[in-house]
Amino acid sequence: MAYRLFEGKEHAACYWRYRIAPSELLIQKVLDFLQKHRGGPFQLAVDVGCGSGQGTLLLSKHFASVVGTDVSPAQLEVALQQAKEPGITYRECAAEDLPFADSSADLVTAMSAFHWFDRPRFLQEAHRVLKPQGCLALLNYTIDMELSYPGCCEHTLIQVCKEFYAALQPYRSPHLGKSSIEHYKEAYDSLPYPNKEWQECFWDRRIMPLSSYMGLVQSFSSYQTLLRKDPDEANRLSQDICERLMSVMKVTSAETEVTVAVKYFYLLACKPQET
Repeated sequence: MAYRLFEGKEHAACYWRYRIAPSELLIQKVLDFLQKHRGGPFQLAVDVGCGSGQGTLLLSKHFASVVGTDVSPAQLEVALQQAKEPGITYRECAAEDLPFADSSADLVTAMSAFHWFDRPRFLQEAHRVLKPQGCLALLNYTIDMELSYPGCCEHTLIQVCKEFYAALQPYRSPHLGKSSIEHYKEAYDSLPYPNKEWQECFWDRRIMPLSSYMGLVQSFSSYQTLLRKDPDEANRLSQDICERLMSVMKVTSAETEVTVAVKYFYLLACKPQET
C-alpha cells in the first residue's frame, strides 16, 4: 500500500514555504538524460507525488504540458495557488493509478516521494504511461544536511545538526527502513531497462535563513510525528537546536543566512523502444 502523509492544510503550507526543490543543475541532469535517449521537443511530463508543486514548476519551462499528481487535496490546493506558469495542471490520484493513456508521457518523475509509494505497482504504472524511450526520474535527498557559516567551526555546526537528526530518528516511519536510499537502489537494480543511471551522492548547496533550515527539518515526517505526539517536546527540541546553532555562529537572529549542503541521490532510466 502507499502511505498517505503530509495531507493537513498546515503541513501543506509548511511544505510550500520550506521544502526545497531540486536545483536547476539537477533538473538539467534529468533533461540531458531525456534528450540523449529520446530527444526533443518534450511534450508531457508527469510529476507524481508533487506535493505543493515546487518541482512541477521547475519542469514547466521545458515541456509543453506538465501535470502534477498527488493524493492530498490540501497539497494540491497550495500547488494550484502557486501555478503561475502556463501548461501546468494538477490531478488528485494515487501514484499507482495514474490517469494517463498508455505511452503518453515523455517523462515520469517523483521528487522526494517514491519511498512512500507502493513501489512495485508504481514502477509498473510508470512503465505503462511512458512513451517508448521516455524516461523515469526518481530523485530524493537525505536528512543529513550540513550547515556552514563564515568564521565559525563547520564541524561544530554539523554536530549540532546531527544531534537534531538523531533526536528525530525514533519517530521515523518504519516503512522507510534504515535509509530510504535503499528503496531507490533496489528500484534501480530491479528495472529491466538497459539504459539507466544511478547517482548516490550529488551535493546541492544553497543559501537560506537559519529559520528556513529549521522549517525544512520541521516539515519532515519524523518531526511531524513528534509534533503530533508531543507538541511541547517538538517545540522545545527545535528551539534548543536553533539557539545552539545561533550560539555557535555568534549571531542573535534566526534570519541570518547560512549555507545548507543537501545530499541528493537519483535514478534515471529510459524505457526501451517497443518492438
